[in-house]
Amino acid sequence: MRKATREQIVQKREEIINACEQLYQKMSFREITLKEIGNITSFSRPTIYNYFETKEEIFLGLFQREYDRWNEDLTAILNGNEKLTKKELADHIANSLAGREQLLKLLSMNNYDMEANSRQELLTAFKQSYGRSMHLMCMLLEKFCPDMGVTDIQNFIYIFYPFMFGIYPYTAVTEKQRVAMKEAGINYVYQSVYELTYSCLIRLLKE
Repeated sequence: MRKATREQIVQKREEIINACEQLYQKMSFREITLKEIGNITSFSRPTIYNYFETKEEIFLGLFQREYDRWNEDLTAILNGNEKLTKKELADHIANSLAGREQLLKLLSMNNYDMEANSRQELLTAFKQSYGRSMHLMCMLLEKFCPDMGVTDIQNFIYIFYPFMFGIYPYTAVTEKQRVAMKEAGINYVYQSVYELTYSCLIRLLKE
């Protein structure tokens, strides 16, 4: 049997990640199994183990791809504008996250389990994509907010990135949750991803 080329391996990994993404649109992390993933790919469950050892590794691959997609958005903001006001920068970043609902959904999961049950090389590859997003964010702040010093930018990162973990639960609310909030007497005003993110950014940028 001929050994698969690197390109073939990448294609097969992508097919598995695509299947996971498709299931994640309608199922929870807990409900998705390797068997479910195998059912909508050309692979059997044992064959999947040739590419991913755990379900968490597949989700980590999806997570990495979502960061890569967001990194493309951030790069477009960086390279596509000569000057931006702080309000304009907040608008661009908020819009970029509004289009990355799956990234926000993954952020709201238990990342400790996902990372703990993945091989070191896959975790390192994921952290590179995650780190790239931080680097791009710093570059955006340096370019468009020249009044912000190194400490200001660090403080922004340490506040905004943890903030992103909570965006999805506050914006993707089920009817059951809405009813529960109403019955609990909580008059909560629901906001969109854009509204919540823009509001946070304006405060962090001190605009």
